[in-house]
Amino acid sequence: MILTSSPNTSPKLSEKTRFNLFFETIGYSFKELTLLREALTHRSFGLPNNERLEFLGDSVLNCAISGLLFKKFPTITEGDLSRIRSNLVNQSTLFNLALSIGIADLIRLGEGEKKSGGNNRPSILANALEAILGAVFLESGFKKTETCIKKIYAPLLQTLEFDAIDKDAKTTLQEHMQSLKLDLPEYIVLAVSGLAHRQKFMVECVIAKLNIRVVGEGTSRRRAEQDAARQAYALATQSG
Repeated sequence: MILTSSPNTSPKLSEKTRFNLFFETIGYSFKELTLLREALTHRSFGLPNNERLEFLGDSVLNCAISGLLFKKFPTITEGDLSRIRSNLVNQSTLFNLALSIGIADLIRLGEGEKKSGGNNRPSILANALEAILGAVFLESGFKKTETCIKKIYAPLLQTLEFDAIDKDAKTTLQEHMQSLKLDLPEYIVLAVSGLAHRQKFMVECVIAKLNIRVVGEGTSRRRAEQDAARQAYALATQSG
């Protein structure tokens, strides 16, 4: 999902003004600006950089999203919860969220990284968002961080429906492969069993370049392909 454009955090504004606008957007005001600056510092800029905070924020984000999904979807399985969470915390989603809250205008980069377009690089912005969440956690604990995550994720969480994710798994996987400039997944029917009106299909999804091979099951070929696509997407994005 492509989210709305970022608030006005133009570098022409003073740092104090830009930070205040950012605080309004994320629903949290940092008491210690040194911590925020560290969260916004890419390694190309110098030390201290945001890599340790990113490590912390990644864990806090996964925990918070897991809790939110557990409450929102009380009847779905652990496997499906994991797949939805994967959709919400992968690099593509984090990148779009980071753009929507203005991190591109706040990130601190070395000159070379800046000239090469680093402030619009998905990995850099996604990592910075996680680092900011790690900084919120260090300063104010889990509850405040969870509130911040709810605010940032509100456009996604308000419209999130399990059925929509389920139906769109193949498209989502295909778009992800295209974004990586990789060949599209291959779907292979491995087996069809059962009576004509109660058949069971087993379909393998293969992404050779990523060394991914998973088997989906369903009462139709399409459903089996969707099941395989969900599994493959979770594997393809779990490092994001």
